[in-house]
Amino acid sequence: MTVVLLSPSNTEEYICSQNINLFINAECKELSTQGAKGRYLKLISNVPEKEALKVCLCEDNYQGWLPLSSIKYLQPAKEKYQKKTVFREYIAQKIPAIINFCLQAHQVSNYYLWGGTVAPNYDCSGLIQSAFASEGIWLPRDSYQQEDFCQKINREELEKGDLIFFGVQKVTHVALYLGNNQYIHSSGKDMGNNGIGINHLTDDLDQVSGNYYRELWSYGKVMQSL
Repeated sequence: MTVVLLSPSNTEEYICSQNINLFINAECKELSTQGAKGRYLKLISNVPEKEALKVCLCEDNYQGWLPLSSIKYLQPAKEKYQKKTVFREYIAQKIPAIINFCLQAHQVSNYYLWGGTVAPNYDCSGLIQSAFASEGIWLPRDSYQQEDFCQKINREELEKGDLIFFGVQKVTHVALYLGNNQYIHSSGKDMGNNGIGINHLTDDLDQVSGNYYRELWSYGKVMQSL
């Protein structure tokens, strides 16, 4: 049995010294999520399977498989990750910056990347999580988790910075409301923009807006951080 030796960490946590990829399984063929430089993680086991270790990102408790080739990018954390809970008053003040994060990401050449949470290529929930995290507001990783995390609101209550969720039998997509009946999101090739784009809460302006309008699921307001 192979045991992977890392530099010892008194906190049992590590910090990413550069962006890393985490995968759905130990074969490391399908991206699950990414860990941006500076994120904290901990090992679930130091016994590898198929040249990968199972790890957990500390900020959102998201698990994935880290290739052994990426272990060199883990540095021992001198202090444990400290959860910072923030509430709606703080979040409301940060909405302009969160929107600007998405608009700036939109200006850079990008494409839709399943599992992407690191610039320039995001998936839908990765863009949302990264935008809020840029202002110290941590949301769950996946769109259906983000929907559960939000306070449900009606369409008439939508304000800038609220989240819009889409799906058929369950939530599968999320966007950030910009106001004026517009939202920004990272969408795939099949029914979206293959990257970050701005669309409308209507079915009669463009094909992508129409595709998602037919799958409107719910609306939510972020009330606190993880």
